[in-house]
Amino acid sequence: MIAEETLVNELKQKESQARAFEVLVNTYKERLYWHIRRIVLSHDDADDVLQNTFIKVYRNIENFKGDSKLYSWMYRIATNESLTFLKQKSKKLGVSDEELKMKMVENLESDVYFEGSEIQLKLQKAMAALPDKQKLVFTMKYYQEMKYDEISEVLETSVGALKASYHLAVKKIETYLKGD
Repeated sequence: MIAEETLVNELKQKESQARAFEVLVNTYKERLYWHIRRIVLSHDDADDVLQNTFIKVYRNIENFKGDSKLYSWMYRIATNESLTFLKQKSKKLGVSDEELKMKMVENLESDVYFEGSEIQLKLQKAMAALPDKQKLVFTMKYYQEMKYDEISEVLETSVGALKASYHLAVKKIETYLKGD
């Protein structure tokens, strides 16, 4: 694995950019895909958002200052791209964000790429009812096992606020699961 600082430098050099970008994509595509997939739920949509994420990374690598980890910066781009995608999709379909989230969960049952059990489907429904920030924090902490300081870097929020969001998300999910 190439050191992050070296990778960033190579991404910024015209002569090494193509090879460095290939390394970047191969290193991060799976983790970013699953992060995006947990937000947009659909495999096809996740592929589209992932592609848009890498295009943004490629076009904006010159603006990367190194104040955070490259991984955190890309996660922030992937998160923003995912949320923008969902907003555009709900607008295009003429439904509210909440209606879109519930429709997406219903579509999971017929998604050939979803291999979840009944309880996982219930968890997805519970998560769809959460506000975006709570869902993001829950997803990053629960599924991706990220530490609060890493999530803080990605979402640019204090650790205290993240802990509160996670706690509220867990309580709401528990309440939802008990009610069904």
